[in-house]
Amino acid sequence: MAINLQKGQRENINAPKFTVGLGWDINNTSTGTAFDLDASLFLLGENKKLISDNHFIFYNNLESPDKAVIHSGDNLTGDGAGDDEQIKIDLTKIDAAVKEITVVVTIHDADARKQNFGQVRNSFIRIFNTDTNEEILKYELDEDFSIETAVEFGRIYNRNGEWKFEAVGSGQREGLEKFVSIYQ
Repeated sequence: MAINLQKGQRENINAPKFTVGLGWDINNTSTGTAFDLDASLFLLGENKKLISDNHFIFYNNLESPDKAVIHSGDNLTGDGAGDDEQIKIDLTKIDAAVKEITVVVTIHDADARKQNFGQVRNSFIRIFNTDTNEEILKYELDEDFSIETAVEFGRIYNRNGEWKFEAVGSGQREGLEKFVSIYQ
């Protein structure tokens, strides 16, 4: 049975291979333009910086150098039920230098399209066992991010040999570029 997390809660993952599923719906398309939300992952070392540029996983770089993290690709609409984007993670292959994986969702071209997360609803991140499809945990964002164009959904981190997930739910206005500048 999956554990439903609240902001700030942490939980052990206890699965060497798992999938991160991200989903969302659009409140209102009054901007007249389609929404394109993008999931990105930052594979960080002990210093909380990218191991290398190739450890930034997003729609233009779908897999890590060790092939331990593989992004399903960009869903341009978010239509339909369930996960809109998925990322498979295999901890048995992950570079030992990776100590944290930060999961961020941004709105592509948000400023030009006059879009923000206040127009998005039913946002969630979930982690499920890749082999059994059993859901391990889920975090539903219930905050109102009325001006934010990027949200850190959560982070997966290694402490004392155990991989855990922390529900973060932290939004900011400067989009993906801000996260890139933080983690480079």
